Amino acid sequence: MVEKSYLVTGGSGFLGAALARRLVEMGHRVRVLDNDWRGSRERLSDLVYDLEFVEADIRDARAVDDAVKEVDTVVHMAFVNGTAFFYEQPDLVLDVGVKGIVNVIDACRRHDVGNLAVASSSEVYNEPWKVPTDESVPLTIPDPLNPRYSYSAGKLISEIMALNSGRAHFDRVVVFRPHNVYGPDMGWHHVIPEFVTRASRLVETQPEGKIEFQIQGDGRESRAFVHVEDFTDGLVRVIEKGEHLQIYHIGNDEETRIDELVRHVFAYFGRDYKIVPGKRAAGSPTRRCPDIGKLRKLGFAPGIPLKNGIKGVIDWYCKYQQANEA
Repeated sequence: MVEKSYLVTGGSGFLGAALARRLVEMGHRVRVLDNDWRGSRERLSDLVYDLEFVEADIRDARAVDDAVKEVDTVVHMAFVNGTAFFYEQPDLVLDVGVKGIVNVIDACRRHDVGNLAVASSSEVYNEPWKVPTDESVPLTIPDPLNPRYSYSAGKLISEIMALNSGRAHFDRVVVFRPHNVYGPDMGWHHVIPEFVTRASRLVETQPEGKIEFQIQGDGRESRAFVHVEDFTDGLVRVIEKGEHLQIYHIGNDEETRIDELVRHVFAYFGRDYKIVPGKRAAGSPTRRCPDIGKLRKLGFAPGIPLKNGIKGVIDWYCKYQQANEA
């Protein structure tokens, strides 16, 4: 293996830290840029002597320029994630997204970095007309007045800027679209940790009887969850083998209904429950499942089904929920 040098922006985030760790384990030199506003360098605390950490905002053009110096590849993952932020701070989501991709491209061009991988999102499809969804399905912004679409709009801009800059100024640009990645320490503002922490409290406060559990929608909505270890396997394949100006889904094509997710959670606690349907958030898609055929051609196959991966995630959230509430 030839040692390479990488900059991972957003590298103290859930996905960024997983990638940074894997690259270090593979023997590469790794630099991380993050301001820890949504991430946490604690995720990388055991690697403090194995990688370089640059504390900076992706919107700081000078800091990004300095961080890009003397690296072979930039993996741009810095963004504001979390549905609550899409609705409550859409201007911030777009500010970070648009300034971030501009700064990264400018710095790469200035320092002749030829390889760029850019994180997009399954959100760019919003409500896809085809499920499983392949990379050729049209991308949509159904309603510019809905703040939820601040995130997908920022990702769309990032994709288009990266791919078109790549035509003339890079040796290789690839875009990857993660689909519902889960795992320990993924943050608290996503469906799995939200279900787990809420179920845990209900189990504690209601030691007997059937528990009523409210959700958005009626439970027939679906997602395809991919464990963070599988995701990182897929991302490394895209970084190493992805073709220039190509887009790759990274996910699992095992579609799971939300009522099935609830069943997994309550099976862990050994309790009976009743789903209480609720109103879906405006713009929340009914189904999401990627076609990962392109990624499979790079040698990827997901190895951790949700029924196996979720127990360790619930263990983690129950442990840290108790610690936080102690």
